[in-house]
Amino acid sequence: MTTLAEGLRLPTNGLDYTILALYFVVVLGIGFAARRSVKTSLDFFLSGRSLPAWVTGLAFVAANLGATEILGMAANGAQYGAYTVHWYWIGAIPAMVFLGLVMMPFYYGSKVRSVPEFLLHRFGPSSHLLSSVIFAVSSVLIAGVNLYAMAIVLQALLGWPQWVAIVVAGFFVLAYITIGGLSSAIYNEVLQFFVILAALIPLTIVGLKRVGGWDGLTDSLDASHGDAFLTAWQGTGIGEANPLGANWLTIVLGLGFVMSFGYWTTNFAEVQRALSAKNLSAAKRTPLIAAFPKIFIPLVVVIPGLIALVMEPTLGKSKDGLQYNDAIPVLMRDLLPNGVLGIAVTGLLAAFMAGMAANVSSFNTVFTNDIWAAYLKKGREDAHYLKTGRVVTAVGVLIGMGTAFIASSFSNIMNYLQTLFSFFNVPLFVVFIIGMFWKRTSAAAGFWGLLSGTAAAMVNYFWLYKQGIIAIPSDQGANFVSSIVAFVVGALVMVVVTLFTEPKSAESLAGLVYGTRSPGMAELPAEGDDAWYRKPALLGWGALVLAAVCYLPFSL
Repeated sequence: MTTLAEGLRLPTNGLDYTILALYFVVVLGIGFAARRSVKTSLDFFLSGRSLPAWVTGLAFVAANLGATEILGMAANGAQYGAYTVHWYWIGAIPAMVFLGLVMMPFYYGSKVRSVPEFLLHRFGPSSHLLSSVIFAVSSVLIAGVNLYAMAIVLQALLGWPQWVAIVVAGFFVLAYITIGGLSSAIYNEVLQFFVILAALIPLTIVGLKRVGGWDGLTDSLDASHGDAFLTAWQGTGIGEANPLGANWLTIVLGLGFVMSFGYWTTNFAEVQRALSAKNLSAAKRTPLIAAFPKIFIPLVVVIPGLIALVMEPTLGKSKDGLQYNDAIPVLMRDLLPNGVLGIAVTGLLAAFMAGMAANVSSFNTVFTNDIWAAYLKKGREDAHYLKTGRVVTAVGVLIGMGTAFIASSFSNIMNYLQTLFSFFNVPLFVVFIIGMFWKRTSAAAGFWGLLSGTAAAMVNYFWLYKQGIIAIPSDQGANFVSSIVAFVVGALVMVVVTLFTEPKSAESLAGLVYGTRSPGMAELPAEGDDAWYRKPALLGWGALVLAAVCYLPFSL
């Protein structure tokens, strides 16, 4: 997504800019309001573990609802059709349920401040430091994606120079996180969630009306792309060709298991929202509550991509014309009147800022607690780490501005992010899952499993795929394969190393391995959290059943 096509300039007026300005004022107001609650480093990094489940749940889904979700998934919808729903109903919901029911008790019960800190307790300092560095690097890279995507969108739609868009958005993210810490980021993400929906829902409704409703949309796409374009599984047999460049095995194992579980269960930008919940019950419910709106996000992201394809049949046909990444901007230009257009632009900007804020707030936590406090400046007063967190926030935003231009070497931002996930999240997941369910796993196995998994994914992508040694039809297919390779290599290395090294003592593994319990994990739910509609198991199974029901029409 290096540029958007010419001719996408929106007819914005004073009303639209007023709406945008009001949004920025509210964002900063939330930051100043949250500042009063920031007295310790725990308040700054984890909101004092005081937030209710509905707030952390909405922030959880909003943190993921960034540039890739809106522009990337709409582009994938226009390019791949119904295949895109795999990223939601097989590539998100099962992993979110697993995180809530299985992994959150370990994270929250052990009272860790970050995902890498859990590895410190389970495997020791080597795995902890390696995972901290890997996560810090990936956080600023992903933050840069949101900044870069936002800059080119605002340049095309509003005529803002890229550097102006980067500086303006970077400044506001920096301001409200530095002032109010994670509480400010989370409450702004809740606001951004509703602003994003206020932008996308009218776009989808008006777009469907323009193309003749759902029947008109499907008839047009069947005629132009064939009936397989609106099915999720047709043509995914091993050896069969399809636009996605993946078969059912790489979709189920690569996306549905390895990449999905690797992202949702170890990505601290998401897990941090659950760790800020007020108790263990609320922490477990955070990803489960988030799963329900996540189920319906394709309706306002993927479907607009399909609508854009009908309204602009030339989408993606020429390098010099409209590209798939232009799907959402095209609909905004052609469908929305002033006022509603201002809300849509604000929603797009909110999405970019939510994605960037999630990564910056997780970066400052991991760097301060897991690198600075753990290895560089041990034993300082809490005020020192609070100040460090604020300084590191500024550093993270500035680095994100620099890494924004790395994304320019990828023609599709979704491909770029999925590549990063296969490199960084999948190896973390294999270390977590084996260490969590196999007591015998040694400290050395955690370190070498993480290192070898990361290296294997990079070798597969940069050497075997990019050099043409193995034939994979698309970048997305290559990412699925890289994820599987990272998982298998990391798991094999961990098993072999474990067999030749000493395991940790049983006492040190209390609360860190499935079947064991620490005092922190014995925490009872707050009063009222035992109501039937708040039970995590019911929420989890309900999300899985609802996702399956939504999946069914696209699977036939």
